[in-house]
Amino acid sequence: MTPRTPFMVNALISLVIAAGALLLYDRLVIRPARTIGVVDLAEVYRDKEDEFTRRLTAARSDEERQATLQMARSFAQRLPVALEALPAECRCLVVLKASVAGPTPYTVNLTARLRQKVESP
Repeated sequence: MTPRTPFMVNALISLVIAAGALLLYDRLVIRPARTIGVVDLAEVYRDKEDEFTRRLTAARSDEERQATLQMARSFAQRLPVALEALPAECRCLVVLKASVAGPTPYTVNLTARLRQKVESP
C-alpha cells in the first residue's frame, strides 16, 4: 500500500459524501422551493355559481331553495379553508392563475385539487 492510497480513499469518500449531500439538498430544499402551485379560483367560483343558479331556478319548493342556499353557505365556508390547506399539502407557494404570466416547468395546477377539497364536506 503506497502512502497515497489512504489519501485517495479519503478523498473519494469525501467526494461521494459531498455529492450525496448536495443531491439531497437539491431534492429536499431547492426544488420544492421553486415549485409554484397555481389555482384558477375564478373558474371554481363560476362553476359553483352556475350550479347554484341552476338549482335555484329549478327549485319548485321553498325547501329546495333553502337547501340550495345552505349549499352556497357551506361552499363559502369551505372555500377559504381549502385554500389555506393547499400550500401545506403541496409544500409550495400557491398563487392565483391570473397572477402568473405563463407556465413554467415548476408550476403545478392545483385547481382540480381545490375543487375536490371544496366538494367533500
